[in-house]
Amino acid sequence: MILRALYTLLLVIVAPFLLFSLYRSRPNKPKFGSRWKEHFGITPALNNKKSPIWIHAVSVGESLAATPLIKALKKQQPEQPIIVTTTTSTGAEQIAKLGELVDHRYMPLDFDFAVNGFIKAIKPSQLLIIETELWPNTLHAVAQAGIPITIVNARLSEKSRQNYARIRPLFNQISNNLSKVLCQTEADANRFASLGVNASKLHITGSIKQDIQASEQDLESGQQLRNTLGNNRPVWIAASTHKGEDELALLVHQEIIESYPNALLILVPRHPERFDSVYELCLEQNFKTTRRSLTPLPTGEVEVYLADTMGEMMTLLASADICFMGGSFVGKKVGGHNVLEPIALGIPTITGPSYYNFQHIVETLSAKQAVEVINEKEQLAPSILNLISNPRTIDQSAFTATSPIQDTLKHITYENIQ
Repeated sequence: MILRALYTLLLVIVAPFLLFSLYRSRPNKPKFGSRWKEHFGITPALNNKKSPIWIHAVSVGESLAATPLIKALKKQQPEQPIIVTTTTSTGAEQIAKLGELVDHRYMPLDFDFAVNGFIKAIKPSQLLIIETELWPNTLHAVAQAGIPITIVNARLSEKSRQNYARIRPLFNQISNNLSKVLCQTEADANRFASLGVNASKLHITGSIKQDIQASEQDLESGQQLRNTLGNNRPVWIAASTHKGEDELALLVHQEIIESYPNALLILVPRHPERFDSVYELCLEQNFKTTRRSLTPLPTGEVEVYLADTMGEMMTLLASADICFMGGSFVGKKVGGHNVLEPIALGIPTITGPSYYNFQHIVETLSAKQAVEVINEKEQLAPSILNLISNPRTIDQSAFTATSPIQDTLKHITYENIQ
């Protein structure tokens, strides 16, 4: 109790800064509008007789990971209402693409009054948290309300384990509120166990991000885009790039153009608020650049195609020959992004040295020569040039035959639905 009180006091102090960052207006960032009140537990109720499953996906990455799970849940129980909370407006925009499959609300801040207000309005039957979003007051309030809590796709790096170990008494209070922890790997489960999480709560289901399949729509839209961009030219994609990686991609592309003058780079910044600045960067470096948001699409002499839209990654990947996955050359603060998306399309993929968020996946695919790991930025251009000179596709047997989504569903019950 004392520990949570101290934590809450600290949260009161830092909350204004967190809210400023959350609400600050940025180019291409969706607005919260009047819905900001939902962060404080002032949440519209649902018009459902059944209690909904509550899924929390903090932002875009978690929302994308949650999407196949949501579809599988609705296929298994079509009448089961689902409400998804996100903290960010970009996450909300991603969830909106699911249409009537789910309802969306913004996640209440980690204060008892806000969380209790949400619970009173929504009356969820259970809470599924995507990955490891552990907020002490939220977990306490949800558990006190008798609502089971399951961490889905749980991962725990060694660094995070060490950080939690420093606040072991607070972590013990957090973990006592958890009903199940569905871990991505055995290593993750062992790290949770080392922190005292009861073995009966730990289950290894794999990463739900592995359950990626290229739909016919993805393939068709990707081919249509490629037809527009040009079939008789090398096309490579720098996907989910962060600041610093855009500059790297353009530098590499300049080197590629020297060998292949008609080569095209599809540049996909990770965050929409950076679309305009990356476009300016392309122009400053004298690349003939067009934006996906422009229609009709000008092609011909275009050298860089800036993907300034959201939720179209599979289409963009399906139009490329080679992928460089971003978030892997920005130090240790990001830890890479999902290489399984291009692999699902049979596209040779390159990643930098920082991929700890997908370590097991990258190492498995690297061993099967489906993913190339490079440690230095100077290796990127030669790697791409080699793949242009020696084109190949990835054998789909590089995929695991197991289904983490189905393994996850086995641990999600409907017993508490009223």
